[in-house]
Amino acid sequence: MQQQNPTNEEDTQTETQETQGLQNEQDLPENGAAGSLDARLGELETQLTEAKAAVLYVKAEGENIRRRATEDIEKARKFALEKFSNELLAVKDSLDAALLIEATDVQSYKDGVELTAKQLSSVFDKFNIAELNPVGEKFDPNKHQAISMLESEKEPNTVLTVLQKGYTLNDRVLRPALVTVAKAK
Repeated sequence: MQQQNPTNEEDTQTETQETQGLQNEQDLPENGAAGSLDARLGELETQLTEAKAAVLYVKAEGENIRRRATEDIEKARKFALEKFSNELLAVKDSLDAALLIEATDVQSYKDGVELTAKQLSSVFDKFNIAELNPVGEKFDPNKHQAISMLESEKEPNTVLTVLQKGYTLNDRVLRPALVTVAKAK
């Protein structure tokens, strides 16, 4: 029986060692999982930091685009008439040159004014400014402004005379023509 006891002791020692081994093995996966969790947490924190930086970059880029667009609109408004103004300067120069001439007759002034008027008309053509001279046309309240109505043999609401020409810019009325309109007798 004594031999059984040592075997029992050996069995008990073996079981104790196996149990301790299992506990140590169980500790290893937990330590490994904890280590991998810490690593994963670190990766996620890094990704979060990168995502925050990307969001800030996109936000800043959007603000820069908005600011640049606002500046471009301001510049477009400020300098929209630059080409037109440059063309008008030539007309102004012609008028100034006419005023500097001292000894001339009426005919030379008339010729100079005609040339200047042609210059101005070419500027208007270049920038799609059209003249409204509606004599004989049907009155259109969108393009004409009636100053008075006169009894006439012509059809009612027909433009009889133009007191001041109107102008359009790309088919949009800049200034309506001031007209007198026929009314029925």
